[in-house]
Amino acid sequence: MKNYISGKWLLGESDYTVVNHNPSTGGLISEWAAADEAQVDQAIQAAKSSFIPWAATELEERIAILRRFAEIAKDHREELASAIQSEAGKPKWEALQEAQAVAGKVELSIKAYQQRCASFGSAPSKVRFRPHGVLAVIGPFNFPAHLPNGHIVPALIAGNTVVFKPSERVPLAAELMTRYWIEAGLPEGVLNLVQGEAQTGSHLAENEKIDGLLFTGGSQLGEHFRQTYAQRPEKILALELGGNNPLVVWDSDDPHSLIQLILQSAYVTAGQRCTCARRLIVPQNKFGDDLLKSLRIAVGKMRTGSAHQVPEVFMGPVIGASTALKLVEKQQVLESEGHTVLNRLRITKEGTGQLTPGLIDGSEASEIADEEIFGPLLQVRRAKNFEEAIIEANRTRYGLAAGLVSASEKRYQQFRSEVRAGIINWNKPLTGASGAVPFGGIGLSGNHRPSGFFAADYCSYAVASLESPKMEIGTPPPGLALK
Repeated sequence: MKNYISGKWLLGESDYTVVNHNPSTGGLISEWAAADEAQVDQAIQAAKSSFIPWAATELEERIAILRRFAEIAKDHREELASAIQSEAGKPKWEALQEAQAVAGKVELSIKAYQQRCASFGSAPSKVRFRPHGVLAVIGPFNFPAHLPNGHIVPALIAGNTVVFKPSERVPLAAELMTRYWIEAGLPEGVLNLVQGEAQTGSHLAENEKIDGLLFTGGSQLGEHFRQTYAQRPEKILALELGGNNPLVVWDSDDPHSLIQLILQSAYVTAGQRCTCARRLIVPQNKFGDDLLKSLRIAVGKMRTGSAHQVPEVFMGPVIGASTALKLVEKQQVLESEGHTVLNRLRITKEGTGQLTPGLIDGSEASEIADEEIFGPLLQVRRAKNFEEAIIEANRTRYGLAAGLVSASEKRYQQFRSEVRAGIINWNKPLTGASGAVPFGGIGLSGNHRPSGFFAADYCSYAVASLESPKMEIGTPPPGLALK
């Protein structure tokens, strides 16, 4: 894999090698040297040198380049989907969904910028919006194209320049997207790509010369950045983190659709979406008993396996063999704490990320840790009444997503007003989200800077001015007259 710095493709020059494997097969995809500290500095300097001319470029000209990028990404969606399928382990149907979302982000971001960052006011007061400067974008493995693209596009519209560090698990998807930007005519230095692992990311995120960090990833690293940037108030920090998300299922007269909703909420992308349901909260009654019986059968029937399998599977592998082993170990820990396994999470092919989905009941557990288990392991909780279900839903330091399944609008109104989360769905899969609305959470799930439609907000800042073509100071206050 190569880095793209100041208009040139360069090999990494560090003394450590990154090895990338296909999570479906365990086979080697690529082996490459990461960008070292000097190359990261070079990328930041290139972005810094390009900032003033890019910010001075007319908005319509910037938008024209972004629209060309969208067309190129649309034309190459099969190519991009193939990279996502091999690197991230997504089945082709899901990889294509993500690849298609790359182009769609452009028009949504243009609309967001025009709505939220348009100059306004009349003489003598005027408000305009300015870009921050050089923004570092660090992307995740689960959406290697869509999620970093959700930072990069609004950042470029606003006039920022970007240094992009993707997850080391998905280097090809990042390289392809960079090539699409080049083909679209983005000037040299406006977007720079540095490939590498944690060391490369640390060199970038903690470099004094960047003006901000847009990060998507785990809450532990997010908390580290929170503490680091608390000492740097001059820099913007936008965190898009995970969640210990509750899905409360209280009543339904459509059992078939209900099961589909739960499966999509908990197991799509092998449970590796930050909005996936982690806790299923159901009533302690016959409805809850029957639901769990039906859910156990459905989980056992779910088609899983390789992302390259024909016919296609619903759930592909987790990101790698080591991740699969950690999930099995986590299941064992939960068992030791009193959780009852209803469907056991198992590795189906050694040396890969292929797993069966897990379902585990923690209603009688002695300990219930508040953590995000990033994989296909759904935990069940039983509640005596709806008030107890809401208490259970809020029993977390996270606050990304929450959902309710119920025919009662009154119940939903109570749920929506009392549950703390940035995304609250009603009778919809928890993993459903629209690019036309904000996307983000509170607590350990973010820092009150949601992305999605509101990404425009953290990619620029407002400048308020009092203006007059002639000097005007008005009547001097008492004691200031000079005559």
